[in-house]
Amino acid sequence: MITFDLPPAREAHEPPEARGLARDGVRLMVSGKNSGSVTHHAFTHLPELLRPGDLLVVNDSATLPAAVPLDRVTVHFSTEREDGSWLVELRRRTGGVTAPYTGGEPGEWLPLPGGATLRLLERETPRLWRASVDRDVPRYLARHGRPIRYSYVERDWPLSSYQTVFGLRPGSAEMPSAGRPFSHELVTALVTRGVSIAPITLHTGVASPEKDEPPYPERFSVPPHTARMVNQAEGRVIAVGTTVVRALETAALPAGGGRAAGTFAAGLGAVPAGEGMSRGVRAVAGWTSHVVTPTEGVRAVDGLITGLHEPRSSHLMMLSAIAGEELLSRSYEEALREGYLWHEFGDLHLIMPDPNIQ
Repeated sequence: MITFDLPPAREAHEPPEARGLARDGVRLMVSGKNSGSVTHHAFTHLPELLRPGDLLVVNDSATLPAAVPLDRVTVHFSTEREDGSWLVELRRRTGGVTAPYTGGEPGEWLPLPGGATLRLLERETPRLWRASVDRDVPRYLARHGRPIRYSYVERDWPLSSYQTVFGLRPGSAEMPSAGRPFSHELVTALVTRGVSIAPITLHTGVASPEKDEPPYPERFSVPPHTARMVNQAEGRVIAVGTTVVRALETAALPAGGGRAAGTFAAGLGAVPAGEGMSRGVRAVAGWTSHVVTPTEGVRAVDGLITGLHEPRSSHLMMLSAIAGEELLSRSYEEALREGYLWHEFGDLHLIMPDPNIQ
């Protein structure tokens, strides 16, 4: 696992639009897996870096206004469970930001704005509670919630700042942020270039900026047409975001074996066998606890577009599985030296074999 110090000056404190840039006006660092090269580009150059026949797989989950502030704590709604309960994180309010809150007892009731009530049922993890709410939660959040904001973002921004052009299915507690820089114009340029785009859905839960911990089970779906496009891709398969890697790599796990603990995936439909089936991606939906590591590697993806991740983040294991630790470490040294910005409003990193650099 690579480690480094992240200076506050390298954190993106607001959306690029607030910095006088277009949504797609951020920077793009490109790491070549085969050559070991690290080069620097504008994100709008992405179509020229890809080739006709390449496939981008995107997350079509849309972001919920998942934070509900109370007098002394803020409730972050994370994930709806099969029984209708929700995983929530309680965070102590300190000034304009929040910090971990270790209080709470099973059976405790919390009054919410608008007359709703949340009941803590039991701890799901050291950080998360399973809780019940006496309202339809997505409708309640649409009226009383706001986007989750951590201390490095200095003020509230509207929910539209936390949506991507691909977001069609509300359900994510935090934005699938690798898709944020894509504009409608850039998507058009990619399609004109001959690059295909296919969706998966993975509803992201709440992250923990204070803890180094693996992701917990998240709900996902890989539809039949996406599985077919991945298996039959003529070019490289590039995941847009770590959520897409997690979904596709879960769908490529051997059926009946090799699953990460807690992973459940039910088949959605047949994907015809044929010449292009070497990736072995199935059409599935369910819950995944799969963690991509360098030991197991990747089966389904050739590359990844992602943001820049915090030191000791579990996402760095996934990036090491795709790029290799030496190239990833060198890339992050370059990103720090070149002044790239971290977090959901920051710059992007493309890892792929043989980028199309003239």
